[in-house]
Amino acid sequence: MSTSFKLHARINQLTDWLKEDALPYWSTTGINQHNGAVYEQMLFNGQADLAANQRIRVQARQIMVFCAAQQQQWLNNSLPIVSRIVAFMHSHGRINPTAIGYAQLLTPDNQIVEPKLDSYDFAFYFLACFHRFSTFNDKQALAEANALLQHIELNFKDSSAGWLEGNYPAPHRRQNPHMHLFEAFMTGYEVTHEAKWLAKAGQIYSLFEQFFFNPNTQVLHEHFDHNWQLAKGPLGEQVEPGHMFEWVWLLRWYQQLTGTSVSHYCDALYNKALEIGFDPQSQLIYDVTDLHGKVVNGTKRCWPLTELVKASLAQATVSPPEKRSFYEEKATLGIQLLFEFYMHPTIRGSYIDQIAQDNSVQANHAPASTLYHFMVMGIEANKYASRFLCE
Repeated sequence: MSTSFKLHARINQLTDWLKEDALPYWSTTGINQHNGAVYEQMLFNGQADLAANQRIRVQARQIMVFCAAQQQQWLNNSLPIVSRIVAFMHSHGRINPTAIGYAQLLTPDNQIVEPKLDSYDFAFYFLACFHRFSTFNDKQALAEANALLQHIELNFKDSSAGWLEGNYPAPHRRQNPHMHLFEAFMTGYEVTHEAKWLAKAGQIYSLFEQFFFNPNTQVLHEHFDHNWQLAKGPLGEQVEPGHMFEWVWLLRWYQQLTGTSVSHYCDALYNKALEIGFDPQSQLIYDVTDLHGKVVNGTKRCWPLTELVKASLAQATVSPPEKRSFYEEKATLGIQLLFEFYMHPTIRGSYIDQIAQDNSVQANHAPASTLYHFMVMGIEANKYASRFLCE
């Protein structure tokens, strides 16, 4: 059986799971029918965790998922679902009726418990807006995205490059919010064709080149001080292999939009993540290592595998045919491992979010936010299949 045939079979398996199991589950059982909000997480028995605090960004991530599913024709008529989530965010997430953006956290009964505004959260507010616009031609969503941009430019900036963690003091700065803002701004450019969004993405690419990527160790650093110098102590040594794979996918996307040469970065990140990130026994990907591959945390969440798949397909897309099979094998393995280790044993459409060092279940709940990773992986896999596997 050829490498391409195996990959195509796994992509079909993934697509069927998204269409027939995950999206039906999360768009029905995963939604509070009284107020339209998505539940923060589901318990192992498949029911909603009614005691969990609610992150507003989870609402935004599910808006993105349901819009993208509509575009893929994997979910029918998601507009009423999306509209109710938006109404919930506006009614309960805003500190006041005219506020831009949303508070970070609500109690289970929808009271604001953490009013701070956060740049990581804003990345997903942008993505939700852009997907509402591209899916439903929602002009109000585009206006909201423009207001979000104006807000972070005025309130999440200081004399240094990039954006602050939010409107609050933070001990460190992180690459992670910028990574998702990079994703959001490229999405904004694709759906609006307005150059300002690509210019913002370009600012983040410059941060990646100057600060995030270490050419000596070929790793992606996570934590910095306020002037983008590497954080002192163990925090500055932490590496997340899943983020390294995620950046490969993002950089290849940026290359498509701008023609920028990124192969030296992508090859280095991909190969280093393979080297330091894999558990040699299970072939799963560790959540956190140090830059030499020493395991900092033996846990293994499911989302790094989704990023391995995306990175592998992004690499395969730009590789000559004789090298494509290597990346196709890695993508096939990633999907295979997700089904072997992370599918819920009894609840169709749910998943295991994290397993322990010994591969036992670490987290007995399924965060709604993880569906975003599965969904983007599914979209990228189908793009690749339509281009290379359906000839």
